[in-house]
Amino acid sequence: MDNKENYSNLKLENQLCFPLYACSKEIIRKYKPYLDEVDLTYTQYIAMMVMWEKKKVNVKTLGESLYLDSGTLTPVLKKLEAKGYISRERSSEDERNLVVTITEEGEALKEKAACIPSKMGKCVHLTPEESATLYKLLYKVISCVRDEEE
Repeated sequence: MDNKENYSNLKLENQLCFPLYACSKEIIRKYKPYLDEVDLTYTQYIAMMVMWEKKKVNVKTLGESLYLDSGTLTPVLKKLEAKGYISRERSSEDERNLVVTITEEGEALKEKAACIPSKMGKCVHLTPEESATLYKLLYKVISCVRDEEE
């Protein structure tokens, strides 16, 4: 194998990870003005999305839902709590479990954030079929990568 063939796998254009990274970065950048209107970062926003759905959840489950470790999630939750959107307390059944509960203020924020997905949908010019295919493929990649870790 000559050097060109040997090192072609190191070219940026041959990496699947790079367009995934760049796309994620650009999508989050597009979210910023909409999230600024509701005073949330992207990570706070996705945490609130889980809270709007579940209302009450332990931190471990929340982290698993968001693919975030506790080192990343803890500061996010502290900021959301400081803003009055959630409360955190130890479980009465098991002191080791920290439970997060949405507050009235957090629930009210849902109304302000309800328009964000449709605004973002206008930024991404995919057909519904393309969106569905991309969604399935991305979750397939996530699943494969996570299976490799176990």
